[in-house]
Amino acid sequence: MSGLAKYILSCGKKVGGSDNFAGVYTEELAKAGAKIEIADGKGSVKYYDVVIYTDAVKENDTQLIEARELNKTILSRGQLLYEVGRDFKKVIAVSGCHGKTTCTAMLAHIFACAGAKFGVHIGGRDKSFLNGFYSGRDFFITEACEYKKNFLLLKPDIAVILNSAPDHMECYGSVENLRLSYMRFADSAEIAIVPYGDLKVEGLTFGCEKNARFCAKRITCTNGFYGFTAMDGDMKLGTVNLSVYGKHNVLNALAAIAAARSVGIPFARIKEGLADFTGVERRFENIGKYKGARCIADYAHHPDEINATLSAIKKLNDGKLYVVFQPHTYSRTRNLFNEFVKVLSGINNLLIYRTFAAREYFDDKGSALTLSQSVKRSRYGDNVKDITDFIRHVGDGDTVLFLGAGDIYDIAKSIINIQNN
Repeated sequence: MSGLAKYILSCGKKVGGSDNFAGVYTEELAKAGAKIEIADGKGSVKYYDVVIYTDAVKENDTQLIEARELNKTILSRGQLLYEVGRDFKKVIAVSGCHGKTTCTAMLAHIFACAGAKFGVHIGGRDKSFLNGFYSGRDFFITEACEYKKNFLLLKPDIAVILNSAPDHMECYGSVENLRLSYMRFADSAEIAIVPYGDLKVEGLTFGCEKNARFCAKRITCTNGFYGFTAMDGDMKLGTVNLSVYGKHNVLNALAAIAAARSVGIPFARIKEGLADFTGVERRFENIGKYKGARCIADYAHHPDEINATLSAIKKLNDGKLYVVFQPHTYSRTRNLFNEFVKVLSGINNLLIYRTFAAREYFDDKGSALTLSQSVKRSRYGDNVKDITDFIRHVGDGDTVLFLGAGDIYDIAKSIINIQNN
């Protein structure tokens, strides 16, 4: 939301907003000229022409009620994203259960190296572009969230689908409905970029399979960083060397290559941009040390993402691995319970921390405690002391991996900061 607010501010509009907590995003917006209110929710919307809300806002929110009573124009975040896209000549929208932020940021670095005039809206914080950047209106690169079918509000010129793994099943009801929505998203664009063998749609395919249009051959790994030879059909484009950890990023890079090639960006600039990309906040981010142990934070909150992160860390870790995982929403844990049990059961030192509920109410069947009781060799944590007790024996050469999309990131950083002060 703050990335979109930055764009509106750059257009010379008056922007205000509220959040439950102050943080880096609210600070950046305030410095940019936005009027920010924290926590009390008492601020009036009567001085604004348009009111934007996220899906986390309840129907009985006082400011939303006031906006309706004053007959204000009210838009959801997804509707605003569509309107912003209309300001640009071409829209590239990146969707998928996981990988959206990384692929979107990769594209930003590629377009910057190509000297393109573009805007980017990132669902995380890139080291160069933060969560939003605007240099012109030729291209708009954005994440397209599948929650509540928001991505179907967009009308992109290029629709990138990284994967169609099951998620947000409380919204879709079935895997078939989810896949049909991805297919609708692909059909809404002039060009669809899809993983080879995943969806039955016309488009440019990518993957490690030799029949994929954009294929990775001769994949190598050096100290956790992957390189490969990029192919466009039978044509060898050249060698790509990534500056981010994890084999899963080979697929993210291939999708970015396909998108960039589809708008005519030379491979030399694509290669340069991918090498220039060194990651985003909370994606395999080294956040410091605790008692000599390296601490890594990752946004992984889906079983597939957890599996990919664990695979990446095994390439780098020689000592003991301690994992602190915070489930994100009760519904996701409940709907993918068996998948979570399977991926977490292979971890020897595991603490499952209390669920980050986000927009939901307590559900015992999808709680962190229930999950912990089903995963052998795991323990449950309900407070910060439980985490510090869990990692009290770590030392040089060990790694602590903090996983989750909730407040575990801030908790982990506070544990490290307290130790260092």
